Amino acid sequence: MESFAAGKGRFVDDINLPDMVRMVIVRSPYARAKIAKIEGGLNGKELSGTMSSVGEGATEGSQELLQPILSSGYVNYVGQPVAAVFGKNLYEAEDAVDTVEVEYEPLKPVMTIEDALSAAPIHAVAKSNVAVDKWLGKEFDIDAPIVLEDSFFNRRVATNPLETRGVIADYRDGRLTLHISTQSVSSIKEGICEALHLQEDKVRVIQADTGGAFGLKGGLYPEYVIAAYASMKLKKPVKWIETRREHLSASGPGRGARGKMKIYADRSGKVLGLKGEVVVDAGAYAGGMGEFAPGFIAYQLTGPYAIEKAHVRSMAVFTNKPPHGPYRGAGRPEAAFFMERMMDMLADELKMDAAELRIMNATTESFKSPLGMSIGASRPFIEHAVKELNYGADSKSARAGLSCFVLVPATQPGESARIVVKGGKILVWIGGNTHGQHHEVFVRKLLKEELGVPGEVVELQRGDTDMLKSGVGAWGSRSAMMAGLAVILVARKIRDQTEKEFGKYTPELLLSNEYDEFHYENYRSSINSFGANLAIVDIDGYGEVSVREMRSYYDVGNALNMDMVVGQTIGGMVQGIGQTLSEEIAYNEDGQLLTASISDAGLQTARTIPKFVVKVAEERSSLPHGAKGLGESPTIGTPSALARAIERVSGKRIRETPVRPELLYDKKQR
Repeated sequence: MESFAAGKGRFVDDINLPDMVRMVIVRSPYARAKIAKIEGGLNGKELSGTMSSVGEGATEGSQELLQPILSSGYVNYVGQPVAAVFGKNLYEAEDAVDTVEVEYEPLKPVMTIEDALSAAPIHAVAKSNVAVDKWLGKEFDIDAPIVLEDSFFNRRVATNPLETRGVIADYRDGRLTLHISTQSVSSIKEGICEALHLQEDKVRVIQADTGGAFGLKGGLYPEYVIAAYASMKLKKPVKWIETRREHLSASGPGRGARGKMKIYADRSGKVLGLKGEVVVDAGAYAGGMGEFAPGFIAYQLTGPYAIEKAHVRSMAVFTNKPPHGPYRGAGRPEAAFFMERMMDMLADELKMDAAELRIMNATTESFKSPLGMSIGASRPFIEHAVKELNYGADSKSARAGLSCFVLVPATQPGESARIVVKGGKILVWIGGNTHGQHHEVFVRKLLKEELGVPGEVVELQRGDTDMLKSGVGAWGSRSAMMAGLAVILVARKIRDQTEKEFGKYTPELLLSNEYDEFHYENYRSSINSFGANLAIVDIDGYGEVSVREMRSYYDVGNALNMDMVVGQTIGGMVQGIGQTLSEEIAYNEDGQLLTASISDAGLQTARTIPKFVVKVAEERSSLPHGAKGLGESPTIGTPSALARAIERVSGKRIRETPVRPELLYDKKQR
């Protein structure tokens, strides 16, 4: 941590290898077009093939609908790679862009979910633009006295880590090495091997220091494959560093989901049933998060409530935008937004207090929803949350909004860890690669508890596929739980070895000898937990929202480090505020990107940051260290709480994020 503060981090762009060349990508200026001619550079006539789907939300997808590594027939979004050029330095490579000649025949793009459902398919081999269409739950009929319907939309949001994507591919002596900014060296290796048909022992992936990711850096992108291929061809290291403009136009944005909701309730406020339709803008190609997200959103729609009947359609559609990607929360915030907005609508209909309505509908024992999600008793948690968030006092001000949710962390399929003890040091590799969360903090704590060793002898290593033979990744609020579990189990193996060898265990015996152990823990259960947020806002006559205070109350299990809990929570709430108030990847009707810079993307600044109050419940999980998930929680609860607070102040129903000032503009208050 101190090294980053001192400017001593070593990111991909800090790595320079002898005789290295720079790569620049030539990208489509059209959202949809036929490529009539392409000459120059490394293009799709030479490097054909399709992308493999790996990482968070990976799905196989239909082979003929997968994204090509380099387009040679058609392009389907602005920024899609069509060629690559190279130079001794970045300036020379940029100049080489002019050597590529591409003739396009523009076609009308499909830019919205609604258009995708009615327009001719953007892919000639497909019968429609529907990529996924499934149902969860069972059809039902209820003669309920109250039936409420509404429709919601979370617009696409860029992940925007401080450090953009980057890779160095270095092929020598028959082996390819990638230095990369990533959440999972294992996923990158798997994807490269599949895309280029390479044997596993011919590829090594090494993580550089990674300056944020938020889901973006867990998967494979065309630029990584192109750089790898080019290095093999040129017999030189090849570096590619993404510009912010490229990030906004051609990385994998998250959200982009529409939800139609219909709830059935009695006059006491009890929700009797839920019907719905979730449609996700999957972008231009199959495979990955765009296909996974709609089912995952639908699965969570009942939230922390005991809703006995539910029937939900989940769909993904193709549009002429970059493929959908995971963004912090990745389906969880969308589900909470859709359901919590309906709970607020029901509270208004019945003129009930929003917290009272939620407590009435909460589960009192273990509950499996008709959509498949299992949760524990949520009522005790929500009752405590109402008190801890001081809801009773602030709800009367009509400036406060409350939200409750379930965090479904990505515990499956487990995780791996390796520990090497040598020279008085303990070196640790874990399957999920840290990208700003400081995983070394919980690793040192757990090893101090398991092995009695001081933190200064423990060194968490960056990801390296040569040092850890298998792993999963760091996403979905899983690292402290799953990587922590693997670290504990490896440590216990080593402790047992020491005891067997010397008849007893002491830290001194451990550190004066050498050990090397690996463990992959196959984990197939869920560890869902609850969370709640409260937001307080003001709105001026021009429709500008000022968030005065954000409060959180999450069940984090056994908090392994409270400073990290607070940091993760505050950072996530800031991201939730950004999604709710300003962040959006916007296009015009021709598919041209309107979000041209990081300021256009609507990031929050110090001026807009409110007061934060962070509180936790510490109900231990069944894991040996008692941890539960956390990282996604603030991005799940914040948008729903903020939407309610804005709704109460403005008197206007909130159905979309971001909430545009023009919706809230009030001529009377000017």
